[in-house]
Amino acid sequence: MVTTEKSENKEFLEKSIHHLEATGFEEIKADIDGYATPKSYVRKGTDFKITPDIVALKNGRKYYFEISLKSSKPRLLKTKWLFLDTLSRMNSNRFRIITTKGHYKFTDNMLEDINLTNKEPIRI
Repeated sequence: MVTTEKSENKEFLEKSIHHLEATGFEEIKADIDGYATPKSYVRKGTDFKITPDIVALKNGRKYYFEISLKSSKPRLLKTKWLFLDTLSRMNSNRFRIITTKGHYKFTDNMLEDINLTNKEPIRI
């Protein structure tokens, strides 16, 4: 999710966190009240920050989660997903995308555009 859209979709972010807690994830970090904020990464030469929506641990492995909802800034979202996917592969972590009804087609098209068709979104 792009930073400007986080406040609008706070309910779905909380629903996603509860789903992850129920499936055994621990030490969950998210950019909402009551949780620690995940580490942000700054792009050199610009003020562009990339912060994963949710970061959690399961069985000693770190997982980065992105919430996929229809966005007015798909290019920014693609950049964020590619960066997080690359970062997770470099450090032997995992990158997952969470989506919901009404956003499946948008998510599939985005993944196809950036050649991440091997990712299967978590549907809540």
